[in-house]
Amino acid sequence: MKVLMVSTSYPEDAKDWRGRFISDLVAALARKKEVGLELWAPPGDLPDNVMATTTPNDIRWLSRLSQLGGIANVLKNRPMSSPFVVIQLLARLARSYRSLPVDVCHVNWLQNALPLWGTSTPALISVLGSDFGLLRLPGMASLLRAVFSQRRVILAPNAEWMRPELEHLFGDVAEIYPIVFGVDDAWFSVKRQTVDGAQNWLAVSRLTKKKIGNLFDWGEGLFGEDRHLHLFGPMQERIAVPQWVQYHAATNPAQLLQTWFPKASGLITLSRHDEGRPQVMLEAMAAGLPVIASDLPAHRDIVQHMKNGWLAASPASLKQGIDWLEDEGHNREMGISAREYTKASIGSWDDCADRYVAAYHKLLKSEL
Repeated sequence: MKVLMVSTSYPEDAKDWRGRFISDLVAALARKKEVGLELWAPPGDLPDNVMATTTPNDIRWLSRLSQLGGIANVLKNRPMSSPFVVIQLLARLARSYRSLPVDVCHVNWLQNALPLWGTSTPALISVLGSDFGLLRLPGMASLLRAVFSQRRVILAPNAEWMRPELEHLFGDVAEIYPIVFGVDDAWFSVKRQTVDGAQNWLAVSRLTKKKIGNLFDWGEGLFGEDRHLHLFGPMQERIAVPQWVQYHAATNPAQLLQTWFPKASGLITLSRHDEGRPQVMLEAMAAGLPVIASDLPAHRDIVQHMKNGWLAASPASLKQGIDWLEDEGHNREMGISAREYTKASIGSWDDCADRYVAAYHKLLKSEL
């Protein structure tokens, strides 16, 4: 079957942090013999049997959008120019949807489904946590309902907790079919080292107020000579990083795999962002790292308190979680449990690709 995948995020190369989960999914789908995959996305390294459908003009435009931090960052930080950028994006996608005869459109992010209007191609739409911000805009759900009613649609949130709201908004015009992303096999192979000396805690996140959340406020006084907090991620909003935080700017999977995850005590995320199912948390858990996370629906979906990680709802519970997980026995037990959970409940990207291929067949079968 011919599948057109659409994404506004894709890594330029192996060191680029942007859209890593899209490139992992593309590589896994490319290994499925029954899928002929075409990709409309920013330029980057593609498997040999995946065809890029972006025009040279699209490539230049998407490269510029990536340099600006993606469409979400433009909408947030460039309000004067964002309407023009949105119109440009929708127009380019509309041309692509109409010029390429395919069996299924696989659309990442809800806003990229709007230009499907006026076509009838079956669509699988991956829904992430950030999409819920879009759905809060007046009239957006009605616009999407109009688009969905023109075709067979599967809405595929990447976490079960999203299902009730999507059922409420779209259950009569689309099938809600959660599909969890996978984890690259390399993360399951990480061999953790015995902590000798200072404890090293990691935070891997884009630097925005909502993504950082309470990390700087609650972490004040918890880190020093014997306990370090290493923060990795691109600065996407102007945020003052405290002196007690060791900030390393953007990173890439190779650095985390080879240098940081093996010697870390655990991962901390106190995000207040509209999270779906944070990929870095799954990768850390697959690597056998305990995770301390804020008490959000997205985090409760994968972190079971004191079973495979720790949920922190206050400064006191953050301190308690750090102290508890710095016990070698607790840390090892939580790490093993986290890895086992990820293997059993999430699996590899090949497992994820199988789930998407089954959904494609489901869409096409409904067309008979």
